[in-house]
Amino acid sequence: MMGRYTRTTDHDRLVERFGATVDRRIEPTYNLAPTDSTPVVTDAAPERFRWFRWGLPGDDGPIINARVETVAGRFPGAVGNRCLVPVDGFYEWPDDGPPRRVAFADDRPFAVAGIYDRVERTVEQVGLDAFGGDDDPGPTTETVEAVAILTTEPNDVVAPLHHRMAVVLPPDRERAWLDDDLDPAAVADPYPGDEMTAHAVDPAVGDPSVDRSGLLDADDGT
Repeated sequence: MMGRYTRTTDHDRLVERFGATVDRRIEPTYNLAPTDSTPVVTDAAPERFRWFRWGLPGDDGPIINARVETVAGRFPGAVGNRCLVPVDGFYEWPDDGPPRRVAFADDRPFAVAGIYDRVERTVEQVGLDAFGGDDDPGPTTETVEAVAILTTEPNDVVAPLHHRMAVVLPPDRERAWLDDDLDPAAVADPYPGDEMTAHAVDPAVGDPSVDRSGLLDADDGT
């Protein structure tokens, strides 16, 4: 599973790394959580970053992950909408001990595989009737662009922490993933763990409202 991640890489480095322009500055985040807005590179416009909500709408809450083995059957409308989600680490919670941040040893940014969809969402409007007036605008709809991150079997670094991990794409497979003719099974193998590490972080990462660089330490004292 991938339920929180980091994107601490400098804006200019991200733009260079993914070869994409962006309409606003990409600020560092140390604890990106479901429903947050995140930049992605899509199959439809790979030359620029777009901002999507993390979590496809679901009956029981946002769907933040999709199994690569079953994504085609479960999300037939979205599996053809491919994207790259730039990250530089993700958090996992083992049964014992503090949470861990999984990242490359050199802390380089990388892409995880995503799918996305555009959905219409009903939004209730508050009119004057709520304050004793007669004006009731009724519900309206808005278009939401949302992303889910693909998961697969864990590598040897993640396996002690969780039974699933994000589909980490090798750089030479990123553009291939954006081709909707590519079978998801082609990216199902877990990224080898020999370049990755998992180190303890501040347990405060469990609070989605906390986003500070000190989270990367086991205990930042705050």
